Amino acid sequence: MEHITLLLGIVIITALVFDFTNGFHDTANAMATTISTGALKPKTAVAMSAVLNLVGAFMSVEVAKTISKGLVNEEGIQPEVIFAALVGAILWNLVTWLVGLPSSSSHALMGGLIGAAVASAGLGAVNGSVVVTKVLIPAVAAPIVAGAAAMLAAKVTYKLNGKVGEKTSAKGYKAGQIASAGLVSLAHGTNDAQKTMGIITLALVAGGALAPGSNPPVWVIVSAGLAIAMGTYLGGWRIIRTMGSGLTDLQPQQGFAAQTSAASVILASSNLGFSLSTTHACSGAVMGAGLGRKGGVVRWSTATRMFVAWGLTLPAAALVASGAELVMRTGDVGVAAVAAFLVASCAAIWVISRRQVVDHTNVNEEAAASSTGEQPGVVTTAMAAVAVPPVAGTTAAVTDEDLRATIPAVTATPATPAAPAAAV
Repeated sequence: MEHITLLLGIVIITALVFDFTNGFHDTANAMATTISTGALKPKTAVAMSAVLNLVGAFMSVEVAKTISKGLVNEEGIQPEVIFAALVGAILWNLVTWLVGLPSSSSHALMGGLIGAAVASAGLGAVNGSVVVTKVLIPAVAAPIVAGAAAMLAAKVTYKLNGKVGEKTSAKGYKAGQIASAGLVSLAHGTNDAQKTMGIITLALVAGGALAPGSNPPVWVIVSAGLAIAMGTYLGGWRIIRTMGSGLTDLQPQQGFAAQTSAASVILASSNLGFSLSTTHACSGAVMGAGLGRKGGVVRWSTATRMFVAWGLTLPAAALVASGAELVMRTGDVGVAAVAAFLVASCAAIWVISRRQVVDHTNVNEEAAASSTGEQPGVVTTAMAAVAVPPVAGTTAAVTDEDLRATIPAVTATPATPAAPAAAV
């Protein structure tokens, strides 16, 4: 193993912590729809995803090369810069996890790296062409391409199975969902674990432990794969709830279409070396699949909050990272202060999260309408009216909660005798 200094060791450990947060932050990408449709039990789903994330980490190093060799110039980058980048990325991951928003861990890492590099060495430290071609363009294209593919796939699926019936075909598609979810998990490990490999490799080069242009050592690949797998098994249940039922209501046919489309986009981008956001691809696919079913709707208020988080990810992580880098210029005291700030912030976010626990036992419980501001759609309301026809002389009060609970049967109140007609 390369000669590792104390500071470099701290940076490597922090990078693996980021990889761990990446795992539980992005579990929803692979397993949210599988869990929400009941294809797999929650704990079984995250265990399967963790194993396949680990396997995927060994499939390619192209994205790692983009991070370690292309995004920023290796010359002049110090380990402190990478530590600052990781601080910004970790805090953004935890904040968005706390509020249940599926933002991009990849963009948080790259935003942190860009912000710290600019604060340390100026704008010249960042390769602008790489940022545009391999980060920004894929960020815009991924959800559009995955969403369009998923919408088309869902429409074709319902068309082909129109005579079979939704309930009958759903059984087969649940099995297909398990396979497609495994493919997304494999793709996620191939794409996202490599980002931590790339950042650790960059740190080793910056610390003089590796020659410039080196590929990730084997121990880096193994440690990054294990860290993301452990984080995945922990399960980011808050984001799983948002992806599984907060954006749209999915049936197994739609879940299969969404996962297959997302996996295809992610694997293709990994082989091309694009540092794609798996969150963008999977979220776009979920929304596309939601629109692919006749009468399907997307909860645009939730989607809008998610889009805002996407837009803030790069600049927010960059701002925190640049501030951390400026503090660390004071020397060891500054490094210790930033490390203490990171630990204290993580602890505070964890304590806040305990006020309202979301885990595998309640992940499929729909959040109250007040938490999202969503009202039942016109399709749901119309279905409720058909399901509970009014009876003469009776009244049936259908509440918002009734509508959200997949339109359960509503018991009509006893009829009240009609008042006698007034004498003429």
